[in-house]
Amino acid sequence: MTILLYELVGADERRPFSPHCWKAALALAHKGLAFRTVPVRFTEIAGIENGATAKLPLIRDGDRLISDSFAIALYLEETYPDRPTLFAGEGGKAMARFVERWSQLTLHTFIGEAALMDIHDMLGPADRAYFRESREARFGRRLEEVPADREARLPAFRESLAPLRTLFRQQPFMGGERPLFADHIVAGALQWARVTSPFSFLAADDPVAEWFARCLDLYDGLCRRVPAAA
Repeated sequence: MTILLYELVGADERRPFSPHCWKAALALAHKGLAFRTVPVRFTEIAGIENGATAKLPLIRDGDRLISDSFAIALYLEETYPDRPTLFAGEGGKAMARFVERWSQLTLHTFIGEAALMDIHDMLGPADRAYFRESREARFGRRLEEVPADREARLPAFRESLAPLRTLFRQQPFMGGERPLFADHIVAGALQWARVTSPFSFLAADDPVAEWFARCLDLYDGLCRRVPAAA
């Protein structure tokens, strides 16, 4: 049975952008599972699966509904143990939890602010109103003010990637020769940036950019099928 993946989109339903939804999509592809995506906009989330979730991603696997990208990965690992592993054991799960926290505190913080107006501009009218109201309440200032200093903050963001940069000079993926869910966590964040904003978050010659290019090519180019923002 084909798994359903509910994923967040803007006005163009062909451009899913949520980092968490991309993590789930990469996890499903990593496991080699057949899945179908269902595009959902911000203001439509409450209406899917009888109000089963307030946030995406959400998957339906038969009669099971699972939300939250990490919970989805754990579910897939447990339910489909004969498929390629996402964690390679308990140590891999612990590593992925660390990477998840680091990604949210370091990557998501900067990307979410730097790409804020770009994300707003790719939404439909109803979602724009929701997005503006909710994000201005979160940041305590007008939406347009939040990314204004992104150029000045960019060097510090790139410097924060030094642990990844040194790692990828030694091995192709966080998982070693092959990716694990930890790779998908960071790739999901950078795919969020790639799909939503033309801003150059990474230098072209950065080993992190080279690693991300490898991630874009995984699973028959799953991520690369969605063009970068122009």
